[in-house]
This record gives sequence, C-alpha cells and structure tokens, in this order.
Amino acid sequence: MKLMTVMIAALFLFSTSWAQGQHTQSGRTESMQTASNFTKVAPALEKYARGPLAELWKRPGLTPRDRSLVTIAALIARNQTVEMPYYFDLALNNGVKASELSEVITHLAFYSGWSNAASAVAIAKDVFERRGIGPDQLPPASPELLPLNEDAEADRAARVEQDFGKVAAGVVQYTTDLLFRDLWLRPALTPRDRSLVTVSALIASGQVAQITYHLNRAMANGLTKSQASEVLTQLAFYAGWPNVFSALPVAKAVFEKRPD
Repeated sequence: MKLMTVMIAALFLFSTSWAQGQHTQSGRTESMQTASNFTKVAPALEKYARGPLAELWKRPGLTPRDRSLVTIAALIARNQTVEMPYYFDLALNNGVKASELSEVITHLAFYSGWSNAASAVAIAKDVFERRGIGPDQLPPASPELLPLNEDAEADRAARVEQDFGKVAAGVVQYTTDLLFRDLWLRPALTPRDRSLVTVSALIASGQVAQITYHLNRAMANGLTKSQASEVLTQLAFYAGWPNVFSALPVAKAVFEKRPD
C-alpha cells in the first residue's frame, strides 16, 4: 500500500508540478515531463494548465497559503486522493503548518465524511514521514479549547432544536456537544481558517443549502467579501464550474445583506 501511494504521488508530481513552477522535493520544474504526458492525452489541457491555472495561483485576492487551504479542502471534500500528495506538499511550502493540515483533515471528517478524512490521513502520513514531521508537531487530541460565545451558541442551538429536535434528536445533540462546543473551539486552526475550509468543502461538494450559514459565519470570523469572491474563483478550477455557479446565487445574497 505504501509503495502504491508513493507511485501515485510520483506520477502526479510529474503531471502537476509546473503549476507553481517548482518540484516539492528538489525545487526544480518538471515542465518537460508534464508537456510530454499532456501532449499524449490532452494537449489543450496543457495549454490551459500553463496559462489560466498557473495564473490563478498568482492572483492577489488570496495569499498562496489561503489558496492551499481552499484547494486541499476541496480535494478532501471530493476524496480526490491522487492529487493530495502534491497539494499537501505545496500547502506546507506555502506556510500551512503541519498542525494546521492535520486539523483541516480532522475538521472535514465532520463536514465531508469520516471516510474522506481517513483517505486524506493515509496520504498525509506519507507526506509527513518524508518531511520528517513527527507527533510533536501535531495538535494534541484534547487541547485547551478557545472561549465559547455563549449567547451566539445558545441562539444557534435553540433554532436548530426548534427546527429539527423532533426529526433527529441525536444529530441535534451531536451538533451542539461535538461540533460547536468542541470541534469549532480547537485552537490548531483560527476560527477564520476553520470557516474558510468549511465553506470551501461545502461549495466543492455541492452542499448549497449549508453555504448561507457558514459563509456568514466565515465573514463574521474575518473573511472579507473580496477574499470570499476569490475562494469561488479558486474553486471553479478545483471543484468545477457547475458547483461554483450553484453557489454564486447564495454568495450574492449573503454579500448583499452584509455591510461593506
């Protein structure tokens, strides 16, 4: 299994490293190998990759670190494991800490499903081992939690209980006790970054009904309108235009109701 994972990672590194003009281990480009691979299958894909996709990562609306968080959230949400080795490495190169990458995987277990997180763990394990990242660089299982906004959480819990308490009492209870009184208060990700990966995963997986609440929460946590707009642009490439266009009316409504 480890050998197969390494082989898949190596193949993907050859086909994507030009997007940032670097190889994750040696620092050299692999443009010739990429050109050869794409030319044999989809020459136009090479053209778009060298142009719009490469340019996407240079747009000023988001930092490279934020673009990495958005991208890895999309990959985990969509369980696209072949691309994970390269983009996990790129995220670490772009300033995402190993503890933060670990916490993104933990967080998205609850927003994209346990199996998707388990798939990401298998890939991240090899990336961490190759880079010499040990347990001492990862978040503790039970850290001291961030302070809870008691009033806001009480209001959220009351609304969810009223709407769904008689439909799925277990879901409502876990949502309060596990998600909003535990997961969202873990300090390894800032509230803004936790919201960023949540919104990205929701858009990437087409969960339109959940976007309004979480996009508002993200902006309350410090994500600006211009940054949220650029998240949509990044995801158009990594989650597909249909998922982004499905999210655009929701984002538009959220933007219009919030002050500039």
